[in-house]
Amino acid sequence: MAYGLPNLQALALFVAVVDEGSLGAAARKLGMYQPNASRMIAQLEAEANVPLLERHPRGSRPTSAGLIFAAHARTLLDSAQEFTDWLQHAREHGVIDFHLGASMTIAENLLPAWLAGLRRIEPRVRVDVQVLNSTQVIEGVGEGRLPLGFIETPHLPRALHTQVVRHDELAVVVAPHHPWTARPGGVTLREVAATPLVVREDGSGTRDAFEELLDGLPLAEPAQVLSSNAAVRVAVAAGAGPAVLSLLAVRSQLTTGELHRVPLRDAHLRRPLTAVWRGRRQLRGTAAQLVGIANRPR
Repeated sequence: MAYGLPNLQALALFVAVVDEGSLGAAARKLGMYQPNASRMIAQLEAEANVPLLERHPRGSRPTSAGLIFAAHARTLLDSAQEFTDWLQHAREHGVIDFHLGASMTIAENLLPAWLAGLRRIEPRVRVDVQVLNSTQVIEGVGEGRLPLGFIETPHLPRALHTQVVRHDELAVVVAPHHPWTARPGGVTLREVAATPLVVREDGSGTRDAFEELLDGLPLAEPAQVLSSNAAVRVAVAAGAGPAVLSLLAVRSQLTTGELHRVPLRDAHLRRPLTAVWRGRRQLRGTAAQLVGIANRPR
């Protein structure tokens, strides 16, 4: 059975009855005629299919079900007030706040240009970005704390809506003095898997994607586990071992010679970069605009 959205005025009246102790006092507090208030309460009880108030000569008090109903009503009314306050602020100050999460490679290398594009078409939007790993972004979106996320892992959550916005290439990189630089033919994927690597932490989209592309090959224990692309780059350049990183994350270091790319003889490492969200299948507003920008051909 489908239910419509709750009547906020009726919920506010019910909470006022609980607080004031009588329907008459609650109606006066909200500036309502008592007959209208009585009809609203009767409608709430019909929708709840349980008595919410006990009437007595000196007023009304909530039943046990009514107390639970009132607690949920207060939560909804508080959220409605928060929305009203935000809307008033946006109208007065011309600002639209938007929150999103992005995994590290996207946040460092792609998102700044996407946000610049968004600002050109909607200058009132103020975006708050949380830079997280892919697992944390998925958790934030799934829990409703983030309306939109961008992730790098190929392990897409079934409970969320997803849209691939582009593909990314992973590269094997080493320090300039590493022995692999003397192998113009490159290395095999099996050799890379058998070598202790400098890797990102569990939950990183880069690490997830590489392990997925190994297709069951056994992976050596890491040489180091680090929590950012920058830390991995520094460790590799210092000789800690090879790493597999996004070309986006090492483009500058390959240009300057700080890092060296080693060709893979038997594999091409690509992964999807994906927008994730919950709720309606069809994105709207700022989220739709931003995903559209991210999805544009380069």
